[in-house]
Amino acid sequence: MDNNKRKLTEKELKRKNDFEKISSEMQQKGYKIKNMTINIQQANFLGPLSMLPFITLTFLFYHNVNGFDLGEISLGFVVAAILFIPLAILHELIHGVTWGFFAKNHFHSIEFGFIWSSFSPYCTCSEPLEKWQYLLGTAMPTLVLGGGTAVVSVMTNQLLLFILAEYMILSGGGDFLIILKSMLYRTDKQESVYCDHPYECGFVVFEK
Repeated sequence: MDNNKRKLTEKELKRKNDFEKISSEMQQKGYKIKNMTINIQQANFLGPLSMLPFITLTFLFYHNVNGFDLGEISLGFVVAAILFIPLAILHELIHGVTWGFFAKNHFHSIEFGFIWSSFSPYCTCSEPLEKWQYLLGTAMPTLVLGGGTAVVSVMTNQLLLFILAEYMILSGGGDFLIILKSMLYRTDKQESVYCDHPYECGFVVFEK
């Protein structure tokens, strides 16, 4: 795990040290480490791009049921811009609540922060989890804020709510890439647990 490319923050260094302790313990138990990180520049481009099919499907669904009011569309984009940071924070909170529910140390294993260079909040879990637990926590914000809100917007004919749902689906692109990377990974190992990478986008698999 190369940290020479950039200077780590104090929090990242602490997480790195804590992760190395966990890694050492897992290796003593016979686990091997598989790094499954994603290049942040690629994630920023491929993430939103990968969500376009989902956005298109929900768009067609809403249009076929309710149609569109052009005046409300303009207002929707303005409201989405205003709510950008609050919705991003809520997205991370849902990650934390889901992972914290499964973690043995619960919310003591969850850390929230803010990356000022990209002006975005983040959530990370320092404890290894079962694969399904980790992936469910990864997907949950998009399922709730994106998919769930889109369904409600169609049922209630609320275009403003639908635009917010589309934005939250688009925002889940990075999470989708992580899930896709996990689904495409093939291994013959019998046991595996997933852990957030301490300072990069993605995760680490401990397997044996």
